[in-house]
Parts: sequence; structure tokens; C-alpha cells
Amino acid sequence: MSAADGEAGYDRLGVFGLLLGMFLAMLDGTIVGTALPTIVGDLGGVRELSWVVTAYLLATAVTTPLWGKLGDLAGRRGAFMASVVVFLAGSALSGMSGSMAELIAYRAVQGLGAGGLMVGAMAIIGELVPPREGARLQSMIGVIVPVAFVGGPLVGGLLTDHLDWRWTFYVNLPVGGLALLLVATRVRLAARRVRARVDVAGAALLTLGIVALTLLGSWGGVRYGWTSPQIIGLAAVAVAALAVFVPVERRAAEPILPPRLFASRNFALAQVLSFLAGAVMLGLMTYLPQYMQVVRGASPVGGGMLLLPLMFGMLAAQLGTGRIVGRTGRYRWFPVLGGALAAAGSLVLLPLGTHTPTAAASALTGLVGVGIGLLTQSTMLITMYGADPRDMGAASGTVNLTRTLGGSLGVAMLGAVYTARLDAPVNLTPAQVRALPEAGREAVRDAVSAGLHGVVTGSAALALVAFAAAWFVRQRALRGTAEPLPDAAEPARL
Repeated sequence: MSAADGEAGYDRLGVFGLLLGMFLAMLDGTIVGTALPTIVGDLGGVRELSWVVTAYLLATAVTTPLWGKLGDLAGRRGAFMASVVVFLAGSALSGMSGSMAELIAYRAVQGLGAGGLMVGAMAIIGELVPPREGARLQSMIGVIVPVAFVGGPLVGGLLTDHLDWRWTFYVNLPVGGLALLLVATRVRLAARRVRARVDVAGAALLTLGIVALTLLGSWGGVRYGWTSPQIIGLAAVAVAALAVFVPVERRAAEPILPPRLFASRNFALAQVLSFLAGAVMLGLMTYLPQYMQVVRGASPVGGGMLLLPLMFGMLAAQLGTGRIVGRTGRYRWFPVLGGALAAAGSLVLLPLGTHTPTAAASALTGLVGVGIGLLTQSTMLITMYGADPRDMGAASGTVNLTRTLGGSLGVAMLGAVYTARLDAPVNLTPAQVRALPEAGREAVRDAVSAGLHGVVTGSAALALVAFAAAWFVRQRALRGTAEPLPDAAEPARL
């Protein structure tokens, strides 16, 4: 450890290992997207294609709070390293899959481990790094998000084109191994000897509610009608499970989602904003590449590159937010501005159509990227430094749960709108579209454009809800600061 590192109180290589783990979790949510057509051609099972993504996101969502709580009770470094091992095992098994059913099952194993990568890394960083410096470090974490979400399709396309689709999973092994080595040798935390019961009932109810909501968003209006017994039954299960979950958490000795965290209005609002930001972000990042590839004729790698303005918009907003909050402690207006720009940026995409110039279509994604970046970074900071150090794992687990759940449900529900407008062309790959006669290609392009219009309209509506909710956030002093901010009306609490 260098002198500078010693003064800072943490080892930079150790933190780099934590960031690698976070990067793996986010990258794997998108890296298989460009490989899916090849995977389906090799393994079959086009009807199960969406579950290759959904199984991963769902497993990640339901295990995130469990890993957070495990870290609080048994030690955060050990919990993080265990999650890396589970994730790498799922990666290796996914690469060896011989059928679509096996791949879906192994992707769920990956998700079980991924649930602990984000929450574990952020909780350890929150324990190691002081709040003021932590705000600047959170801006580095913010950089990982757009790089992973946009870089994933690029890396997936390159690996699929030049090696084999199985390498989209095998590539995790050396990176994850390096993360394990760095965390094992360079991260040191105070020993924990906390004895408490794991909230099994709360975990089961939360899992049941999330699974029911995800299936509801995926199947409603697509596989089953909204008034069908299946959809009504799923809605009833979701409502009942989540309704019972609240009193169970209040009675639990060590709840997965401590109700005391939600006593802070800012914390509760941050979770709502995180949910909405996740829905807008993943919804657009899932369906914009379809437009770029099918309508604009880009390759899988080229389609990802056309989203660079969105990525750099997120990047700039997250870096700027982290630096300003770290320097001034002021954060209230960032989520308000983020909601407004995300809504405006979504609406700006409405004119995209079959004859929109490719360069213009690419550039128009930048504004919504800025809005998403402002929302994601500000909600992360409000959450991380609004919780007591004892609840750091649960707090970081909560914000990642809400964002992942928002993304999963956002993709499912916006996808229902998308496929409803596509009708027959939904099962055509970009290569198949290019092989159609000109009249057929034009019809498919019109349908995909119409589907995208539904997605961006839904994204704008979600962003407007975030904009309205953000006005209720109140400025408080960051935890760990000695003096209250000039416009803080109450003591230092988020």
C-alpha cells in the first residue's frame, strides 16, 4: 500500500478488485444480447429466448437483499468473495450448455451470484471510504454503468463474430479470478461477530412477489390477456405476497429490508427514483439496438456503437454529479433535473422512423442518457449516505434491488408494448429482414419503428413520474460532514 493509500484509509488495488466484480455483474446483463440469435440457432428454443435474460435479472433481483444482509451479519468481504465464486461457476456452466433449458438454468445460477457482486462491493466501499471522498468514488462507479450496458453488446458481438457465443460467458473467468485475487489480498475490514437469524420468511415473500410481478409484466397482453385467469392470479399473488411482506419485515429481528431505513423520506424516495430510472434505462437499452439493427441496418457491433451518445451522456452526468456532490454536499436538484431530461430525451426519440438519418438517430439518444445518469447517480448517493453504517449492506442492497427490479419489469412491460405493435415481424432476426423483398423489409421497418415509439412513450411517462417524485426530495447534510449545509433545515440526515 502506498503512502497516499494509507492516508486515504483504503487500498486502491483492493477497490479496483471490487469495481471489477461490479463490472462483471452489469456487463453480463447485456453481453449475451447480440449473441442470442446465434445461441438460438445452435440450441433451438426461440420461444424461451427472453428467459435467457429474464432468468439472470430475476435471480439477481431476488438475491440482492439476501447477500446484503449476509454481509451485514457474517462479514462483507467473505460474502462478496462467495458471490464471485457462484457467479463464475454459473458462467462456466452457461458456456458448456447443451440446450436452451440448461442455459436458462445456468443463467439463473449466474444471477444468484451477481446479486452479491453489486451490493457487496458498494457496502465494502461504503465502509472503507469516507463520505466526502466516497461521493467522488461513486462517480467512478457511475462510469461502469454506461460502459457495461453499452459495451456489453459490443463485446458480445465481437466474441460471437470472431470466436464463439460460449466465450460471452467464458470471458468472465479470468476477470472474475483477478477480482477474487485482489479482494482476498488487498481488502482489509474490521472483523464482525454478529449473531442473528436470517429473515427466511421475508426472503420467501419478497421472492414470490418479484417472480409474480416479473411474470405479470412478461406475459400480460402477450401470452395471456390482461383479464385472463393466469394474469389475474399472478396479480393476486404479487399483491398478497408484498402486502404480507411489510408486517413480516416489521417483526423480523434482522429484516432483509429494514423498515427503519424507510423512515427517512429521502431514502424512500430514492428507491422509487431508482426503480423508475432502472425501468427507463434498461427498457431503452434493450429496444433501441433493435431499431438500429433492423431499421438502420447496422451490424450487432455497429448497433452498439450507435448508442455511444447515450453512453457518454450518462457518463458525463454521473461524473459531474459525483464531483459536485462530493465537493459541495448538495444533491437535491439533480434528481429533479434528471427526471425532466429523461422525459424530454425520451420524447425526442418519437420522430425516429424508417427514413431518419442514422447519424441523427444516434445523436438523439444523448439527451436521455444525461437524464438517466443524473437520476442513477443522485439516488445512489442519497441511499448510500442516508443510512446508518450498520445498515450499509441492506441500504446498498435495497437500491440495487429497486433498480434491477425496475429494469426487469421495465423490459417486460415495455417489451409487451413493443411486441404488440410488431405482430408477425417480432420473430425475424436482422439477417432475415435483410433477406426479404423490399416491400417486406419496409413493412418490418415500419413495424419496428412503431414498436419503438411505444417504448419511448412509455419511458417518457415513467420519467415524468420520476420528475414529479423528485420534487419531494429535501436537502440534508451528508452523513459524516461536520457542518450542516446552508440550506439544510434539519440535522444531518438524508
